[in-house]
Amino acid sequence: MCSCDDLITWTGPSYSVKRANPQFTWDGTLTPQQQKAANELTESLQQNRHHLIHAVCGAGKTEILFAAIYKALLQNKRVCVATPRTDVVLELYPRFQQVFQNMTIHALYGGAEPDSQFAQLVLATTHQLYRFEQAFDVMIVDEADAFPYTYDEALQRAVLKAKKPHAPIAFVTATPSSKLLTQQQKEGWGYSFIARRFHGYLLPVPQYHSLWSYKKAFTKNRIPQKLLQWVTKRLEKNEPFLLFFPTIELMECAAPLFQKIEPTIESVHSEDPMRKEKVLQLRNEQRKGLLTTTILERGITIKNVQVAVVGSESPIFTASALIQISGRVGRNPQYPDGEIVFFHHGITLEMDRARKKIQEMNRHE
Repeated sequence: MCSCDDLITWTGPSYSVKRANPQFTWDGTLTPQQQKAANELTESLQQNRHHLIHAVCGAGKTEILFAAIYKALLQNKRVCVATPRTDVVLELYPRFQQVFQNMTIHALYGGAEPDSQFAQLVLATTHQLYRFEQAFDVMIVDEADAFPYTYDEALQRAVLKAKKPHAPIAFVTATPSSKLLTQQQKEGWGYSFIARRFHGYLLPVPQYHSLWSYKKAFTKNRIPQKLLQWVTKRLEKNEPFLLFFPTIELMECAAPLFQKIEPTIESVHSEDPMRKEKVLQLRNEQRKGLLTTTILERGITIKNVQVAVVGSESPIFTASALIQISGRVGRNPQYPDGEIVFFHHGITLEMDRARKKIQEMNRHE
């Protein structure tokens, strides 16, 4: 979109067409905690009241949304599920297609194929909400703490602009900001808290391993010994893995070194046109591992994945980001454990905050 583009808005009667009842095909079972949160969310949205769902990574937040969305669709309301990350839209889209099979659902993100049909249910990145004005009766912001949404007031205004004036917003996150929590309390929003994953197992707690002068090692075409041992162990045990790097430059420097050990290892970042395919290949066991930036810190579920952060002391790895990265591990009930390792050149307050928060959640019943 350019500043010289024309923007056209509709000023006539509101678009309303009687549609067939949505076919709800989800046959899963919610835990008591999930069910309580689902009921609370549904009640808030029916009362046009904002709601905050604060639930740990792997708590089954998407499943909690289904009932509330279904009820809104039955009432002929238009629903939007917005998220700051393209990868989350790509993860959610097939799941929603499976649950609401007889509906037109749009998935909107940069580079998505245009679809001229009217969609009663829209999944979109928050950037795509610039396309809408007073269009939705229910707005759900998934991963509400994620970059860039929390740092960009224009995106926050886009959420408000895209919904109808009195439409409720549901915010969903594992790591709500203090601003969001304060706003929830001050304005009397609905609130749901879940401290346990849906399978009932504890969250994996990060391990600390020093990795001194790792940048120097990579620039000298050498993988640091501790990191090499960790990756070799994953390959021997045939466990998929994610290696998070603080910068694209360092990751691209390291990628050829790992490919010498295992040719299927690839790197992925926000500008990679093949990132969707690479993640799918890892999920389908066509790749052994991926080197990645923080774009895969959330919204991705891979069975039995093991995770390590290289340079966890870097400023980009905030406590929130490290909690989300740790949350990739142990999500599957068949593999509820797993390794999350912070390879560091000095322990930071953010690292400690992340680990303490995870331990605190594990103490909740």
